Amino acid sequence: MRTQVCIIGGGPSGLLLSQLLHLAGIDSVVLERHTRDHVLSRIRAGVLEWGTVRMMERAEAAERMHKEGFLHEGIQLAAANRGFRVDFKSLIDSKVMIYGQTEVTADLYEAREKLDGVIVHEAQGAALHDLDSDAPYVTYVTDNAEQRIDCDFVVGCDGYHGVSRASIPAAKLKTFEKVYPFGWLGVLAETPPVSDELIYANHRRGFALCSMRNDALSRYYIQTPTDDPMEKWTDAAFWDELQRRLPNEAADALVKGPSVEKNIVPLRSFVAEPMRYGRLFLVGDAAHIVPPTGAKGLNLAVSDVHYLHKALTQHYQGERLALDHYSPNALARVWKAIRFSWWMTTTMHRFPDQGEFDQRIQESELAYLESSAAAQTQLAENYVGLPY
Repeated sequence: MRTQVCIIGGGPSGLLLSQLLHLAGIDSVVLERHTRDHVLSRIRAGVLEWGTVRMMERAEAAERMHKEGFLHEGIQLAAANRGFRVDFKSLIDSKVMIYGQTEVTADLYEAREKLDGVIVHEAQGAALHDLDSDAPYVTYVTDNAEQRIDCDFVVGCDGYHGVSRASIPAAKLKTFEKVYPFGWLGVLAETPPVSDELIYANHRRGFALCSMRNDALSRYYIQTPTDDPMEKWTDAAFWDELQRRLPNEAADALVKGPSVEKNIVPLRSFVAEPMRYGRLFLVGDAAHIVPPTGAKGLNLAVSDVHYLHKALTQHYQGERLALDHYSPNALARVWKAIRFSWWMTTTMHRFPDQGEFDQRIQESELAYLESSAAAQTQLAENYVGLPY
């Protein structure tokens, strides 16, 4: 098989890139090692920056999102069981969309099918070859037979554990990592959300977050040690702890119910530089990880897609140096998002060695934020997404 761009990974970033390239007249093939059902079973974040919304519109995959998604014009922050609101609309005239990553992926699948996009599922053992040459190719196995795709470029949208970044010689890659000494215990419950907007709560017992998927499906998180045994966290224990950490009004309004899903996710920051090696380009989690506190994971992958699809389009239009700008342009935005996620994480969480002084500093930081339009504007600009 021959194509112009071979995309490794059939998640939202790989599908979005394939769709945008198609609309620009560029052929691509997407290789996904799992089944479509498996890809669509993964529950992920649901806060979309407005730039991500615009990218879905550009990809002709935004119709259902605009019908079923929730527009949020602010968030709530809290400390010591008292909260306040940051109003995106009045501060910067912008907003975010609450729409699950699973739904984004489903919409992109439908968009690719309408255009007869080529997606190969259950493509096992993908291997990348001759990436530093003018003729890279990818091999993989389906139905016990090895297949080969010759291409102009390979794009790794296959996540942190994928083959793409691992195919770059270690001497050509520099990595940066910060591992946080706690995780998030997340619960999905078929209950009405406690608030119309997200609540981020700092508390002496640890961080808490109230989110939602729709009017009848809530997503809640509390900070826990990453090695906490799951049997410790019965539904009753989770709801009691969440209620302790929320602002009083939200705690009183919380509707409890049996959990549909429950898991603990570790928090860390990770960046690999550069995001290009020869004819290989890294996108999304293959190149960077952010803690979920700032809601940047999927959104950063989408901004990578923006820079790469633009560079590939310019390349095929004859601008031979366009691809040289992808990695520096993408990384400039990545590091700004890493900084914002770090700030949100360190401000809102309780660290193991944290004393009374540190707690009071966090509470004072949030008190200043509550009283300062300038500080709220900075938060709003970063939360809704910096411009591409």
